[in-house]
Amino acid sequence: MSLDRRSFIKSTLLTSFSLAFPSSILKLWAGQSEILRLGLITDLHRDIIHDADHRLQTFLEEMNRVQAHAKIQLGDFAIPKQGNQSFIKLFNQGNIPAFHVLGNHDMDENYSKEYAVQAFGMPSAYYAQVIQGLRILILDGNDPGSPTTKGGYASYIGKVQQDWLNQQLADSKEPVIVISHQPIAGIYTIDNALEIQNLLAVHASKIILAINGHAHVDQFIKVGGVSYLHLNSASYYWVGEKHTHLSMDAKTHDSYPSLALTCPYAAALFGVLTLDPKAKKLTLTGRKSSWIGPSPLDLGYTILSPAEQEMYLNPQISNREL
Repeated sequence: MSLDRRSFIKSTLLTSFSLAFPSSILKLWAGQSEILRLGLITDLHRDIIHDADHRLQTFLEEMNRVQAHAKIQLGDFAIPKQGNQSFIKLFNQGNIPAFHVLGNHDMDENYSKEYAVQAFGMPSAYYAQVIQGLRILILDGNDPGSPTTKGGYASYIGKVQQDWLNQQLADSKEPVIVISHQPIAGIYTIDNALEIQNLLAVHASKIILAINGHAHVDQFIKVGGVSYLHLNSASYYWVGEKHTHLSMDAKTHDSYPSLALTCPYAAALFGVLTLDPKAKKLTLTGRKSSWIGPSPLDLGYTILSPAEQEMYLNPQISNREL
């Protein structure tokens, strides 16, 4: 299986979609002509997947090859415990600026948000960064205080953060990309998704794209004039105890017991977002993999319908013509 996986990784397919910039974005980007490349990876889950170090190394090597201007991980990266410090350091080091988004699982094992922020080297739980005339707004979907919470992990963007987001968008003289771990639109959204969708819709003329992880699906939708991209997990889809199964050898499952609750991808998934002001377009280049063992559909997974699984739940960041 190890040899088969290595062979597959070498032959992983690249897929892409292109999106033309509207005139409102081009006005904000007047004077910019340099191509900007952002490396995107999400839901690597070092504490669950068996070969997270190899997946991260594959991503980092590709970022160096394409000469990315920034690398961004969209959450559920690694619990910030001592055993993961070298993994976090590996992502942060090098000449390519590294940016983190807080995922809900990054605070597992009772680590505080403040501790995770410090361990990852983040300026704060949510923040802004301008790169080559593009404003990147990184959000924190782990705010407490949701009036509609059903328990479990927080999935909410609170009033203080909303005010900051609204001010950032209102004041921005640059086009904007909004990045969050939890989805704002589409599958598995935050508790106050409609509220944040409406906030973003007011500033839709400035927003190129809103990108999220968390859902481990491959989805693109448009709501209120804003384009939303679900970036698929780097590692697997979670199917839970009802669909426990062995997809690898017993030794691997003994070492990584949570693997039995997942359908792993054979190769790491990630994307390179290329923004070209001169050509007036955006392109996402991703990777296509395959399942190790049965797919969720094969196992009878029902939280997403068979039709939704066929459309969104595949081991790929897909080719899209928009």
